[in-house]
Amino acid sequence: MTVTRYAIYYVPPAKAEWSRFASSWLGWDVHEGAPLDHPTGTGLDVAAITDVPRKYGLHATIKPPFRLAEGTTSDALAERFAQFAAAAKPVALDGLSLTRLGRFLALCPSGDQLGLNRLAFHCVRDLDEFRARPTLDELEKRRAGGLSSAQEQALVTWGYPYVGDSFRFHITLSGKRPKAELPAIEAVLRDRLVPQLPTPFVIGDLALVGEDSDGRFHMLHRHALSG
Repeated sequence: MTVTRYAIYYVPPAKAEWSRFASSWLGWDVHEGAPLDHPTGTGLDVAAITDVPRKYGLHATIKPPFRLAEGTTSDALAERFAQFAAAAKPVALDGLSLTRLGRFLALCPSGDQLGLNRLAFHCVRDLDEFRARPTLDELEKRRAGGLSSAQEQALVTWGYPYVGDSFRFHITLSGKRPKAELPAIEAVLRDRLVPQLPTPFVIGDLALVGEDSDGRFHMLHRHALSG
């Protein structure tokens, strides 16, 4: 597989019931790099609802997708990621809740998120030498939606606006949908997914993932946080 971009994700465990359902909901298995059938009997057009986030698979972004910097290698990135994970500590949160973020739906953590936010920032910072600088077109695309001064500074420094104080851990479950559609989608997810969500919610490992030439993401390496 030719990898066009890399990222560091939290990828939920493959065998947990909640993540199996949520992966099927999205229609892509990032562990196996293969499509999945959507759940049946929902009364919804799940394929349309999940069209945008499908290619990423079930995940939360820790270090956003980046092209490999000139003079670095995928092997060196993998080694540095393994070192980072070995030194980082697991993070425990109270749980996950189904949340509206604007016009899309996601799972967001509850409880003290200071350790989680620190983990994400350190990952962005410590692996930054492997990130190729964004093109002008990539920067302008990020700016098109409007950024705060802090987000603009993060974009210039880290290539992504939602770093540091602007970071918000979330596991995306839909693309942007009309507000009128959201209650019906929420009802299905509250019935089929929410009762299975873990309590507490523990982030015990991270994954290095790669984007293929079709824009779909695959698991490359997974390491426990063992610091």
